Amino acid sequence: MAIDLAAAFESPPPALDFIWPGFLAGTVGALIAPGATGKSYWALEAAMSVACSVAGGDLVGLSPALNGKVVYLAGEDPDVALVRRIHAIGHHLNRDARCAIAQNLILEPLMGKRLNVMDERHLARVIEFCEGSRLIVLDTLSRIHDKDENSNGDMARLVATLEYVATCTGASVLYLHHVSKGSAREGQTDQQQAARGASALIDNARWCGFVAKMTEDEAQSLSDRAYDRQPIGNDRRGFFVRFGVSKQNYDAAPHEQWYQRRDGGVLLPVELLNVKQDSGKGRQREQA
Repeated sequence: MAIDLAAAFESPPPALDFIWPGFLAGTVGALIAPGATGKSYWALEAAMSVACSVAGGDLVGLSPALNGKVVYLAGEDPDVALVRRIHAIGHHLNRDARCAIAQNLILEPLMGKRLNVMDERHLARVIEFCEGSRLIVLDTLSRIHDKDENSNGDMARLVATLEYVATCTGASVLYLHHVSKGSAREGQTDQQQAARGASALIDNARWCGFVAKMTEDEAQSLSDRAYDRQPIGNDRRGFFVRFGVSKQNYDAAPHEQWYQRRDGGVLLPVELLNVKQDSGKGRQREQA
């Protein structure tokens, strides 16, 4: 249906509905990172924050305005790994939050099931399964299609198919994807062009976030100790990752956050201080 231009000129526009800051409801977004960085943990914790309708479930600090049903399709990990991940996260959630998440989040293991959203039958089942969701997470993109990731034509059709899923279900669709080897080697995993494969994968998505490992330079210039501001150092930098936004098409302030990796791999927000700043002014904050 065409937009009524006369009404659009004269009437106040509707408010934008964001899943979390910058990620507009009903659109397709991407989360990119090298392997073993923590993107699946971040995505699962983010899914829980959207699914949780009570206080205490937003471990990643996204502050979603609305909550609802979330479907997480996990194509990389076996059941036992997913259960261990959920159990580790549960240690940081109160009872009410755990109950609310269990009610609203569906975590479906798909490893070995050969899901292919480019197949019409598979696509129809995904749409039926996810109907009424607020968010659908696809972990990872390479596990849900059979097209050439280096082909702009193929990847444009893949993103268009995910947009079709969003339109049919009313959900936003977030797919997880790896960075290219060159971007990882050159330490540019936080750049929009870092994603592996055709540029259409990011060009055609409306939002793109990243999870990046702490660099050696960052480990020497940042501290998690307010009392003496000692650098984190290379021995501990593997415990810290940075989330940020490399592409955002709609009007919300980009979100950036450092996380510390805790027992079991759980990511919790942490405030890191500049080593050169005057000590005593900062305070470390963790959300537990």
